[in-house]
Amino acid sequence: MPAVSRRAFLRSGFLLPALLAAHGGIVAVATPVWAGNRPRRPRVYTRSDWEAEPPRSKAEVLDRAPDRLVVHHTATANTGPADLEAAFRLSRSIQRYHMRRNGWEDIGEQFTVSRGGYVMEGRNRSLPAVEAGRHVLGAQAADHNDHTLGIETEGTYTSLLPPARQLSALTTLLAWLCDAYDLDPHEAIVGHRDLNRTACPGDRLYAYLPRLRDDVARRLGGRGSGRDEPPPPRLALTDDYEGVALIGDLPYEHGPAVGPHDLSR
Repeated sequence: MPAVSRRAFLRSGFLLPALLAAHGGIVAVATPVWAGNRPRRPRVYTRSDWEAEPPRSKAEVLDRAPDRLVVHHTATANTGPADLEAAFRLSRSIQRYHMRRNGWEDIGEQFTVSRGGYVMEGRNRSLPAVEAGRHVLGAQAADHNDHTLGIETEGTYTSLLPPARQLSALTTLLAWLCDAYDLDPHEAIVGHRDLNRTACPGDRLYAYLPRLRDDVARRLGGRGSGRDEPPPPRLALTDDYEGVALIGDLPYEHGPAVGPHDLSR
């Protein structure tokens, strides 16, 4: 009796009668089907929308899913415009820093969530890779880029939480990613400091991660182990920097000499 993955089962519901007929009315489902509706894909503004520079080369797409979704903060100001154009300017500023200052091929992270609650595609090929269940190799967590997907949360969250609309957008994005990759949010959602020696994503946002995991699990119909803390990092901490750099006129955390998220080496 063949097994059918949860994703294939849910996304091919119109084929169920044919499957039942072909296999004597019995089909095994490899993993449980979640109750209720599947999480919706958020509105993701593409690289074309925010007028990204062309990458120096196409991002490498790995034929597997990531196993961790890494929450970052940008350590930029918590004041100022929060409209859509401000979100686009942020993505352009980060990309400009990563490519011109760091000499990278493209922007490092896969997605960015602005203070206004707008979600932007980051590294090239990220959005189609998610929809194909594959992983774009980024530059956002040293020694872990091959198995992690990075999400930049605009702002500095050492003592404050992100605005409600930003948290809502982050939750929606994480729920969609967990669904797309068949991930348990209680295992998959981690902070940057779980993988590298850094203050990111800020004490306040990091302390909020258990609530964030629970909120994502609820959107997935209650799926998850129910753990309150992420599992231990797969590798020992290796980065010994902390500080503030600049992206144009935007203060940006991570590295007095190496710049923001200079973690791909």
